[in-house]
Amino acid sequence: MASIAVIPGDGIGAEVTAEAVRLLELLRGEGLPLSWRTFDYSAERYLATGVALPPGGREELASFDAIFLGALGDPRVPDMAHAREILLETRFRLDLYVNVRPVRLLHASHTPLKDRTERDIDFVIFRENTEGPYVGAGGFLKPGTPDEVAIQEWLATRKGVERILRHAFEAARRRPRRRLVMVDKHNALRFASEIWHRVFREVAKEYPDVEARHLFADTACLLLVQDPSQFEVIVTDNLFGDLLSDLGAALAGGLGLAPSANLNPQTGKGLFEPVHGSAPGIAGTGRANPMAALLTAAMMLEFLGQGEAAARVERAVRACIAEDLVTPDLGGSLTTRAAGQAVLDRLSKGAA
Repeated sequence: MASIAVIPGDGIGAEVTAEAVRLLELLRGEGLPLSWRTFDYSAERYLATGVALPPGGREELASFDAIFLGALGDPRVPDMAHAREILLETRFRLDLYVNVRPVRLLHASHTPLKDRTERDIDFVIFRENTEGPYVGAGGFLKPGTPDEVAIQEWLATRKGVERILRHAFEAARRRPRRRLVMVDKHNALRFASEIWHRVFREVAKEYPDVEARHLFADTACLLLVQDPSQFEVIVTDNLFGDLLSDLGAALAGGLGLAPSANLNPQTGKGLFEPVHGSAPGIAGTGRANPMAALLTAAMMLEFLGQGEAAARVERAVRACIAEDLVTPDLGGSLTTRAAGQAVLDRLSKGAA
């Protein structure tokens, strides 16, 4: 029995997570060995108690086979203190060093690129998830004065760089064309990116069956827009991976269709979250797109050894998109609940 910790979170997170849970309920009713428990870790709890995670909360989350997170972020907590403790610290403490963001065009009508088909946009970004400038190292000197100085440090270790590169190379070996691109900026970031470039060259020699090349981050952005069909696996650091994956999401139809996973392949721990964030501006309006959450649930099912169920979910999502059974961000008229129900209907009727 696979156990899942569910954290709906803030804003539209609760709305799209409700649709993901309904999906899990349907699949459990069909016999999938799934169980879950919902945790109210959110801005509401933080504002009411001053505590983001209770004592032992992180250890309790770690005891589950997977964590599903809806979204975190609330304008009433401008410094994102609760999100840092719940999400970022969980990533670091569980050493979820692999961030996986698949970029797949599910229907040609939803890419902003001209004359592109589903076959042209189908790649995956592997983002190093525990280092880079997001570790929080740095500080302020003379804050609030004309002489204020801000320092943000960029951390890169040989261990951290090598293990994400090896994971990406292994993934590239399983892709049809066996193509990998490593993205850095070692022409400007002399130290942090240089270790990426050097270790990449060393590791690439161990994978002669993978067509590996290097691109600077700005060039990668240019080529992703000009010709995304050349990409199959992209591997990069925390900051560039964050930026490139949002660009990839735009190419594939928007953040409402973008799933992600945070993994440690060695420990078997995983945290799964749609990319779109809490979107407080549309929370409570019924306009949130649940497809990213449902596709994220499919990634989680795959991770839990339920590959057939994951494939069914993706086919059901594709079918609904093809039939324009979608929310307003994709040009449809359905509410969050109705769009989620459309996917469930296809699953329950065996259409997927």
